[in-house]
Amino acid sequence: MSGPSAPANEAVPTRPTAAGPAIAARLSRLSRSLLRAAALPMLSVTLLLALWEIGCRAFAVPDFLLPAPSAIWRETIDAGPVMLSHTLATLRTILLGFLVSILVSLPLAVAITASPWLANAIYPLLVLTQSIPKVALAPILVVALGAGEVSRVVVTFLVAFFPLVLSVATGLLAVPPELIELSRSLRATRWQELVLVRLPFAVPFVFSGLKLAMTFAVVGAVVGEFVAADRGLGYQITSATAFFRTPLAFGALLILSALGIVLFQLVVLVERIFFPWSSPEGAARP
Repeated sequence: MSGPSAPANEAVPTRPTAAGPAIAARLSRLSRSLLRAAALPMLSVTLLLALWEIGCRAFAVPDFLLPAPSAIWRETIDAGPVMLSHTLATLRTILLGFLVSILVSLPLAVAITASPWLANAIYPLLVLTQSIPKVALAPILVVALGAGEVSRVVVTFLVAFFPLVLSVATGLLAVPPELIELSRSLRATRWQELVLVRLPFAVPFVFSGLKLAMTFAVVGAVVGEFVAADRGLGYQITSATAFFRTPLAFGALLILSALGIVLFQLVVLVERIFFPWSSPEGAARP
């Protein structure tokens, strides 16, 4: 004789999910790792600024030659709203050029790896675009596209996209032949092979290219602003040095450096959060 059965409407207890604590633990480990990684560079930068300040004051170096960090800070804070507008303009150019480089580089890398004929046709053109100095090309682009933001975005794209194409193409071709043979034995189509085998294996290569592309995008944006612009940190540097406002030019340069570091670390952060297995730290962690 069987025992009494549980009521039909009685709720069955469920096991609590571990997704929330796991994500919190990962973010905690990530924050501690970032703090440890930033401690020594911050100490080095602080020591350098202290020596710089002491040297400028001890030798009475004029501000228009080499301003002290305190003078740079004072001039930059005084021009705060203007510097903010220039920073936002440069940031917009960097992000637009970076986005265009992604949209062009990924399909281009797939096309190169899919066909040897396309690779032989496209690679010489890629090398040609990189053999031309962008400082020499920028004035021609300004004449062709105008002095607006389009020419600066194109210069940024031309500087940033080449390492991304090479990195993605290298990752797509670095898949072990055993995985390709296994996918084909399972009757995977070319599209399935690309999406399910080649692209996941190429994720570390893709993020290596994204880091380089983001760094080069900052350089490309400044090159475009040096040639033709009425706003941006590159424009601020040229206009400040033309009137011997060297502390303001140094301030724009330091903001530009900080902007590049922050954007680079954002790419690193995206990789560690969404693809922790692709970074060396995530691969080494059990």
